[in-house]
Amino acid sequence: MPDISIVWDTANSRGDWQQLGPDLLTGNDLQTAVLLSLFTDRAANADDVIPDGTGDPRGWWGDLDEDSPIGSRLWLLDRSKQTQEVLNNARDYIVEALQWLVDDGVVASMDVQTEWTRDTFLGAQITLYQPAGPSVSLTYAWAWQQLT
Repeated sequence: MPDISIVWDTANSRGDWQQLGPDLLTGNDLQTAVLLSLFTDRAANADDVIPDGTGDPRGWWGDLDEDSPIGSRLWLLDRSKQTQEVLNNARDYIVEALQWLVDDGVVASMDVQTEWTRDTFLGAQITLYQPAGPSVSLTYAWAWQQLT
């Protein structure tokens, strides 16, 4: 049985469920796994700088003492300047967030590219190579809250 599908709402920059008649839309399991992995806040590492200065490491309480927490640390890049270093960090955070797909054999490998698609927009092109079947390419872009 397929999982409930998360559909990206571009206008509101969030994922949401959709109804299909009286039921929730299902399917798109790989895309849904990627959305959950990228846009759920993973806890900051002990040496990460928290961008809002609160010291709140975010994350999910269920990840306490887990070897592989869920989500990504992309949120740590909020309010960063548009630099190559930020692009490199974004790529590293995306790979870190999706590594479980490779470790669990869901995909054989992945390729991640990041770029500034235009002023204040970070773009990510993710290609997932499935063990059997076609590769899946996903593209994301989101508004960047940079420091002035």
